[in-house]
Amino acid sequence: MREIITLACSECKRRNYTQTRNKKTKTDKLEIKKYCKFCKKHTLHKETK
Repeated sequence: MREIITLACSECKRRNYTQTRNKKTKTDKLEIKKYCKFCKKHTLHKETK
């Protein structure tokens, strides 16, 4: 039961990445440091709807 989620940059709020996660085992929201091509640096990306 994997679901596709969207990751948005915490600084510019743009949606840059998509990723899958298992909703049954990972109930909290996903937060990953990734490169934002709009900010041109590594920023924290959070899960959005």
